[in-house]
Amino acid sequence: MDKIRNFCIIAHIDHGKSTLADRMLELTGTVDVRQMENQVLDDMELEKERGITIKSHAIQMRHRGYTLNLIDTPGHVDFSYEVSRSIAACEGAVLVVDATQGVQAQTISNLYMAIEHDLEIIPVLNKCDMDNAMPERVEDEIIDLLGCKREEILRCSAKTGEGVEAILDAIIERVPAPVGDPDAPLQCLVFDSVFNSFRGIIAYFKVVNGTMHSGDRVRFVNTGKEYNADEIGVLKLDMQPRQTISAGNVGYIISGIKNSTEVKVGDTITHVARPCDRAIDGFEEAKSMVFAGVYPIEAEDYEDLRASLEKLQLNDASLTFQPESSMALGFGFRCGFLGLLHMEIVQERLDREFDMDVITTVPNVSYNVYTKDGGMKEVHNPAGMPDLTEIDRIEEPYIRASVITTSAYIGPIMTLCLGKRGELVKQEYISGDRMEILFDMPLGEIVIDFYDKLKSISKGYASFDWHMNGFRPSNLVKLDILLNGEQVDALSTLTHRDNAVDFGRRMCEKLKELLPRQQFDIAIQAAIGAKIIARETVKQVRKDVLAKCYGGDVSRKRKLLEKQKRGKKRMKQIGNVEVPQKAFLAVLKLD
Repeated sequence: MDKIRNFCIIAHIDHGKSTLADRMLELTGTVDVRQMENQVLDDMELEKERGITIKSHAIQMRHRGYTLNLIDTPGHVDFSYEVSRSIAACEGAVLVVDATQGVQAQTISNLYMAIEHDLEIIPVLNKCDMDNAMPERVEDEIIDLLGCKREEILRCSAKTGEGVEAILDAIIERVPAPVGDPDAPLQCLVFDSVFNSFRGIIAYFKVVNGTMHSGDRVRFVNTGKEYNADEIGVLKLDMQPRQTISAGNVGYIISGIKNSTEVKVGDTITHVARPCDRAIDGFEEAKSMVFAGVYPIEAEDYEDLRASLEKLQLNDASLTFQPESSMALGFGFRCGFLGLLHMEIVQERLDREFDMDVITTVPNVSYNVYTKDGGMKEVHNPAGMPDLTEIDRIEEPYIRASVITTSAYIGPIMTLCLGKRGELVKQEYISGDRMEILFDMPLGEIVIDFYDKLKSISKGYASFDWHMNGFRPSNLVKLDILLNGEQVDALSTLTHRDNAVDFGRRMCEKLKELLPRQQFDIAIQAAIGAKIIARETVKQVRKDVLAKCYGGDVSRKRKLLEKQKRGKKRMKQIGNVEVPQKAFLAVLKLD
């Protein structure tokens, strides 16, 4: 065991951790020169296209007689759950900071997560070969943050490979060996799982205590299900079978599990014959922050969508879903996501990996609604709101947001945050002209377009991170959209009373542009309860029935117009309005 090192790489998005992982794999000879490509661990097309890591990936390397288990992690704030799982399986973390950009919000957030788990931190300064690198200044920031000595900070360039060997040596020297007893009853922590259509579900685990042999009878503690370990092994670039895996090591198990609900990430695996006395404290459950309805375009695809979501959930444990139905869209699922990027990625993966075309409704957050009889209901969907007369108060989730930026952009960022009902908590200089500003803000306000706006007003320089900060009472109202007097439940939203009129008006104007014209007028109305607060009309398409009248008496013209009017009236009584997919997405892009 003293020859094993388990470590992960943590960093802000785009600081070069996937490139650093590539160099490590090259240096240790884990990947053949022929197989080498950029971002070799990012195996999804989507990850390569966008240049981001979505999944954490585990791989084993050999260096100077030591076994190094690397778990690469995502850097975007929406995938911090993946990071928490990787950290739970490691004893050390390589903290990568970009020498051209300095410490950013997600760096700090991931670092605190690693320190909470008592990991050994190895600070690394990447991109030192670039002309605009400021190594001394960024080193000062790292020293302020970590309280380490200057000589402990390693400099490297992941692109050229300079300084990477020193990092591998530092991992061997500084990261402690895993602790555990190979002869104790078996205890393995499941930190990831994937679905393979031929072999069933493959679970990735870290052995905390004991030894697992190929062919053992094992039990998953939380679900209570028992299986035979048909194949166990370690994770190189592909899976390599082994006869035994003992304490401290990371591996995979294939046991012919077909049902996705039988493997829970964070579960403990033990032997049936000699079970452990307690499960390992896993990591906390993922808390969904953004909820949206996902509906199949064709009603008969409902079961296929359910199967696709179950398989996707295996690979992405932070996705939650439950069935729901809508008057406008039929049967579908209410899905919980960690953020907007997560929602976008899930939609894209449903399309690419499972060939599912879906309609997604307006995203919103969960609210606590207290009724006058003293009850409390958690509402994820505006349609689930109790009647206005029964509501005592509504509480909405608040977050503590941390924005790190240069002093040049403080004005516009303050304006943006205060415009989103934010309250300034404090602001302080980190170093030079870089500042950290803390706000308390309602989560509902940042769900839709906050991150995009923050990036554009700061020219990409501001970095953003947040964590939950409890619930607070708020003056919220349910805004309904009516088409020809019929309520469209998929377009309903919960919003603050002060923003409701403006939001309703913009929504009606947007829908007026997007709805195709019919043979009759379409009234688009925004309403709070029974009160209409905004209205637009899509004018009807009319045939010119007077074209054949060339002069003559006005009564002939009136007779033709009256006849057309009667026909239109009858048409309106049975007229349905087609709402295109673009209209449901319009709410996201109102600005």
